[in-house]
Amino acid sequence: MDCEKLLTDRLAPAFAAVAGGPVDPVVRRSQRADFQSDAALALARRLGRPPREIAAAVLDRAELGDLCAVAEVSGPGFVNLTISDAALARMVTALAGDPRLGVPAVAGPETVVVDYSAPNVAKEMHVGHLRSTVIGDAVARLLAWRGHRVVRANHLGDWGTPFGMLIEHLVDLGEAEAAEELSMGDLDSFYRAARAKFDADEGFRDRSRRRVVALQGGDATTLRLWRLLVQQSERYFLTVYDLLDVTLTARDFRGESSYHQLLAPVVDELDRLGLLRESAGAACVFPPGSVGRDGAPLPLIVRKSDGGYGYPATDLAALRQRTGELGATRLVYVVGLPQRRHFEMVFGVARQAGWLAPPARAEHVGFGSILGADGRMLRSRAGGSVKLVALLAEAVSRATALTRERNPELDAAEAAEVGRAVGIGAVKYADLASDRHRDHVLDWERMLSLDGNTAPYLQYAYSRIRSIFRRAGAAARPEAPVPLAEPAERALAFELVGFATVVAEVERTLEFHHLAGYLHRLATSFNAFYERCPVLRAEQPVRDGRLLLAELTGRVLRQGLDLLGIRTPERM
Repeated sequence: MDCEKLLTDRLAPAFAAVAGGPVDPVVRRSQRADFQSDAALALARRLGRPPREIAAAVLDRAELGDLCAVAEVSGPGFVNLTISDAALARMVTALAGDPRLGVPAVAGPETVVVDYSAPNVAKEMHVGHLRSTVIGDAVARLLAWRGHRVVRANHLGDWGTPFGMLIEHLVDLGEAEAAEELSMGDLDSFYRAARAKFDADEGFRDRSRRRVVALQGGDATTLRLWRLLVQQSERYFLTVYDLLDVTLTARDFRGESSYHQLLAPVVDELDRLGLLRESAGAACVFPPGSVGRDGAPLPLIVRKSDGGYGYPATDLAALRQRTGELGATRLVYVVGLPQRRHFEMVFGVARQAGWLAPPARAEHVGFGSILGADGRMLRSRAGGSVKLVALLAEAVSRATALTRERNPELDAAEAAEVGRAVGIGAVKYADLASDRHRDHVLDWERMLSLDGNTAPYLQYAYSRIRSIFRRAGAAARPEAPVPLAEPAERALAFELVGFATVVAEVERTLEFHHLAGYLHRLATSFNAFYERCPVLRAEQPVRDGRLLLAELTGRVLRQGLDLLGIRTPERM
C-alpha cells in the first residue's frame, strides 16, 4: 500500500470524528512536506470553526506515530505530513518481497467481456483499427493480471449484404485464384474489384442479391465459399496482431454471423416485454432519455422495415448472450467516440429488457481519431486510409535505423529485435499515454524520442537498469537496507510504493494515460537517482540498498509496460 492511501486511511476516521460524518482527507504530494491535506479548509465553512483549529483536532485523533516523522498544522489550516524513513523503508522492503509488487489479485474476480478491434472480413485493417486494438488489449491485459476472467471478443464484420457480391466475385475468379489473392493479404483489392463489378454489371448485381438470400438461408455451397473468405481474412488479421504484439488469437473471433440465429428471438422477447413499437414500418424500442436534436424521442431500430436486422439487433443479441450464457458482470466496448449515442441506446434497451441488471454493467470505452502531424485526419499519399501493416512496418523501420545508429555493436538480429520492440512500443505508448477521449496526433519524431513521455524513454531506463546488473554480476538482495538519506533515493522510493494505487485507479477508470504518466514519473525519478547516487561505486551497505531500488524500478517498469502491451529490451 502506498503512502497516500495509508495516510488517507489514517486521517479519514479522525476527520469523520471532528466533522460528525465522512470526509475525504484529500491527501496529495506537497513541496512543503511529503504530503499535505487541505480538507480542514473546506470543512471550516461547514462547521463554522477556524480551519487551523479543525486541523489540530484531526491531528490529535489521527494515529500517525508509526508512519510520520512530522505531522503538523501549517499556514491557514493545512496538515503537513512527513513520512518517517523507517516507515518508507518498510514499504519498499515489502514491495521487494512481493512478486506482484504490492498489487494483490482481486478478491472478487468477475467475468469481463472486452469487445475490441473488430475489423471487417475481406477488408484490410487500417489506421482506424489501431486505437481500438491497442486500448482494448491493454484493458484485457490489466483486468486479467488483476485476476478477472477476461473474455476477449473480436466482433468481426462477417455477415450482411456485401457478402453476396464478395462470394460472387470469388466464384468468378475461381476458388484457387481467390484463395491465393486473399492469402497475400491484399484484401482491399479483392473488395474493390467486387464493388466495381457490382456497380457496373447489372447481371452481377442480380447474382449477388440472390447469393445473399442463399447465404442467409444456409445454402451449403454458399456457406463453404463464405467460410473461405472468413478464414483467409482471419489469417491476415492474426499476422497483424502478431506484428502489433497483442493478445488476440483465433479463439477470440466473434463474428456477427455467430449471433445471426439469436436475432429473431431477441426481437420476439422485446415484443413479449411490451417494448416494441412500430415506426415507419420498422420495429423499434424507445430507450428512456434518448432524444434527437429536435427533442423528439429517438428510436433504436431492432428490425428494419424490409424485415432485415442491423447493428442494434446484433449488439443486443451479443449483450444478452454475454450476460446470460457467459455470466459476465462487466462488459467493456472499446469503440470510437462517434458510436457513443448508439451504445447508450443499446445499453438503455438492455436495461429495460432486464438483460443488463446489477451487478452486470456495460461501459463504452470511447476514443478520438488518429491525426497526422499536420492535425488533419491521417491519410495515405493516395488520399485513402493508411494501412495498419504499413504504419507498423514504418515504425519498426525507423526504430531499427535509430537502434543501429545509437548502438552499432548490436548484430543485425539484435538490432532487428530491438527495433521491433521500440517501434511497436512507440506506436502503442503514444496512443495509451494520451487521454483517449482526445484525438491522437501521430508524430514520428516525438514518438521515437529518447526524451520525454515516450516508450523509448521508458525502455531505455529499463535497459540502463539491466546494464547495472550485468556489470554488478549479481542480483539485488531483497533484505538489503533501503537507503533514504539522499533526496533522490526518497523520491524514487515514493514513486515505487505508488504502483498499486495507480493500477487500482486504472482498473476502475480504464484511463491508461494515468498508468503511462506514472511510469514516466518513475523513469524520471530513476534517472535522477542514477545521476546523483552512484550504485556500483557506493560503499556497503548503501551499494546493496541502491541495487535494490534499481531492481525494483526495473520490475515495476517491466510490469507496467507489459500491462500496456509493450516489450522491454535488455539492451538498447
